[in-house]
Order: sequence, then structure tokens, then C-alpha cells
Amino acid sequence: MLNFTIEDSKPETSLCSLKIEGSVAHLTLTREDVYNALNITLISEIISILDWTKDRSVGERGTLLDSAGKPYLRVIVFSGAGKHFCAGADINMMRDAGAKSPEENRIDSERLDRLFNSLWAHPCFTIGKIQGVALGGGAGLIACLDHVIVGPRASIALSEGKLGILPAVIGPYVYRKVGSAEFRRLAMIAGRIGAEESLRIGLVNQVSESLDGAESTVVDEVLTTGPMAIAEAKKLTLTFDRWTGSDEEIRQWTLDKTSAMRGSDEGQEGLASFLEKRPPNWKEE
Repeated sequence: MLNFTIEDSKPETSLCSLKIEGSVAHLTLTREDVYNALNITLISEIISILDWTKDRSVGERGTLLDSAGKPYLRVIVFSGAGKHFCAGADINMMRDAGAKSPEENRIDSERLDRLFNSLWAHPCFTIGKIQGVALGGGAGLIACLDHVIVGPRASIALSEGKLGILPAVIGPYVYRKVGSAEFRRLAMIAGRIGAEESLRIGLVNQVSESLDGAESTVVDEVLTTGPMAIAEAKKLTLTFDRWTGSDEEIRQWTLDKTSAMRGSDEGQEGLASFLEKRPPNWKEE
């Protein structure tokens, strides 16, 4: 494997930022003058950060520390600066789409799909802090996160239908998050829902009066869990999502996976720490 270290140069960005605090990365959209609307540049920058953090995650590297003794990443906290989290696709990008060929529009859609899939499958535990609106692609980002915290006045919508288009690229992720009936309802109505309804249907996980530090309890809990177990749990879910074999085959597959995890370095360390009544080596002080 290549020797990726935390001290390596971060991706150069102008519309979002990356801050590293130990094993926690903070990815913030900083295009607040247009409510963090997604244009080609911002989409590309987020993808570059997700790729960079993936390469420097415990789940990808299989070890807690890099060659310099710095912790690899275990958590990403995703937020948007300013009044709103993300107003969806930039209006200029949407306008320009009308003048593009089908091939050019497909390239743009592929870029957007890569963004959502990179976030959905990222080996770190991902946390979203959502204030104000999250529309269209902003709602798609929410659907791809592992734990979503919203302010009490947050407003979320699969708003594409209001423009006569569909939430197709974000659709698989929202569908998995809320299920068939709710996805269909949200896509057809295309109207905004508030924090409490978003919580009720499972689109978000927590409502907090203040988002300042609201993620700390979740971060602390995640850091007590085996980091490879977290990454493998996400892979497990992806395997279940995509399974096309028989019930008997998936039962045999889970037996093999369980055996492999029990015999892994992390599995052995977790068992030993429990029996010896000490913290496991992945639990940060």
C-alpha cells in the first residue's frame, strides 16, 4: 500500500474547507453567499476531500496510526457555513444544463453521482450538522450521512419536482434512508418538511436546539467502537443492499464474515481488552 500520512498536503479548495482534529475531520461548505449551492467546482472539491480522507482513514489503511505516529481518520463531521446547509444545485449550473448536450449533462450527473456515492460508502463514520434549508442535492447529502443532526428550524425537500425534473441521482440514497413509500411521497410533493417530520420518517437522527458541539456525544461514542468494525459494518450494509444470491448463500457468507472478524487483530484486541478489563487500543484518551 502507498504510505498516505495525515501530514500530506490537503486538497486545494476555495469553496469548502477541511480541518483535522486528531482522528476527526471537519468538512465545511463555505459558499455561504449562495447558501452553499452546489456548482461544478464545489462538487469537485468535496469529492477530492472525500477521496483524501478515505485514503487516510483507519478503515482503508487497517491501522490506527500513520508512519509518523499520527492518528488516521475515524469520523467526518460535515456542515455548511452561514444561514443554510445547502440550497441544492447552483441556479447557474441548472440554467447552463439547458444549453448542454445529453452527453455533457450525463458527465455532470456522473460527477454528482460520484459525490453521493463517495459519501455513502466512505469508511469513516459521517455526521451531518444541518441548519436552515437542505434542498435537492442538499437533501441527497443528508441521505448519505450516517448520523444527521438538525436545528429545530431546519427545512428539507426533494425539491426537483418543482422544476419539472426528478431526484434521480440522489434517489437511491434517499430511498434507502426512508423507504419506498416515503421516498415516493417526498419526490411527488417536492415540498419542504421540518425537523420533527424529518426525524419521524428517519431522514435525520437528532434535533438539537443548538448545533454548536451537538456532535460531541456521537463522536465520543464512535471513538469507543472498533474503527475497523465501523468500516466493515458499512461494507456489510452495502453487501446486503446489493445481494442477489439465495438466503442460504447469504447465511453462509455472514458465517464466514463473522469468523474473519473474530480472528482479526481488532477482534482479538476487543476480546482481550474485555477479559482483561482494560480499554481497547483504539479508545482515545
